[in-house]
Amino acid sequence: MKLRETIRSLRRIYCRLRFGLHSVHPTFLACTNSSISKDLVAGAFSFIGPNCEVGPGVSLGAYTMLGPSVKIIGNDHVFDIPGTPVIFSGRPVFKETCIGRDVWIGANVIVLSGTSIGDGAIIAAGSIVTKDVKAFTVVAGVPARLIKNRFKSIEEEAFHLKQLNSEIYHGKYADKLGV
Repeated sequence: MKLRETIRSLRRIYCRLRFGLHSVHPTFLACTNSSISKDLVAGAFSFIGPNCEVGPGVSLGAYTMLGPSVKIIGNDHVFDIPGTPVIFSGRPVFKETCIGRDVWIGANVIVLSGTSIGDGAIIAAGSIVTKDVKAFTVVAGVPARLIKNRFKSIEEEAFHLKQLNSEIYHGKYADKLGV
């Protein structure tokens, strides 16, 4: 078990060094074949899967997972000036992208920069997020739309939120891994 813990720790250190990340929790992990902006802020046990592209101004909450080929990009060109080609129209005011805690973003999702995704939300694979996503909702489609609420009641949401607000949660899975 000690060897497994050591390998995992070294992998996390390598990840931070490889991407030049200074504002991520020590338990953060990303696949090395992704492209990640150096200003990423990421919480405990957050994960970025293979082939992801994470642009500037992104924050990930604790326990958030990005599946393969997720892109957090775009939304950064002015296109509505008559008589001016987009390439010469400049850029709008920069907006940060905030992704809450315990968010699961499925494979091949595109999240437009400047949007916010609330705690506990789930974004179905292949979706395109063009607007803010409320906490504890499941969204899907192009553009992403509400499919259902993640939990059955407000009491379940409150219980889950209480857990997210507590100390870093390791859970049974992390305990088995020796984290």
